[in-house]
Amino acid sequence: MGRTSHNKEKDVLILDNVLKAAKVKAGEVIGKTLVSELSKKGYSACYVGTKEDALSEVLRIIPEKTSVGIPGSVTIREIGAMDALKEKGCTVYQHWDPSLTPEQRAEVLQNENTSDYFLTSANAVTRDGMIVNIDGTGNRVSGMAWGRSELIFVVGVNKIAQNLDAAIARARASTPANVLRLNGDTPCTKTGHCVNCDSPGRVCRAMLILERPTMGRKTHVIVVGEELGY
Repeated sequence: MGRTSHNKEKDVLILDNVLKAAKVKAGEVIGKTLVSELSKKGYSACYVGTKEDALSEVLRIIPEKTSVGIPGSVTIREIGAMDALKEKGCTVYQHWDPSLTPEQRAEVLQNENTSDYFLTSANAVTRDGMIVNIDGTGNRVSGMAWGRSELIFVVGVNKIAQNLDAAIARARASTPANVLRLNGDTPCTKTGHCVNCDSPGRVCRAMLILERPTMGRKTHVIVVGEELGY
């Protein structure tokens, strides 16, 4: 007797659930391995399973009524940090606000980097804990390299790369989506990948590789068992 369509659909659903569970478990394993490597390097690192858990950890770290700088980061917006921090009474500086004038935007960029907390993500992280970022104006990488603030990275497991070469390649691979988001017109928006262009609108201009937390600065890394950001 042949299997009914209902049984076949049930089999497909079971297989789908098994695959999803395996993917979650694999993300947890590699995420916790990365946390171990980051901790050895002096980061305050932890693993959480979901973006909701990541937000809870961010809110645990950042006290109420403090100032928080949030540079260009899709991940931080995906976890809902800006609204949650404002509800907590924090002053949030973020230059993506479309209502800002050029003068106001320049001031906000400075305020981001002088806030009590600098909350951001990474373009890539190597399995042994090197954090890689590429920037256009330099505001993100300067805020990561130096500041009086505590630094907090929120990183999805999709950002984990095998080694430094792979991490740099991954960081460059995220560029087309960022340029398209900004309505830019660079060669990568036509090819879908970085071509190391000389376009005036090029956003790959400054690269920072953090091998360790910079001296005297508390640096948190929250590794999330989900895909976040580009």
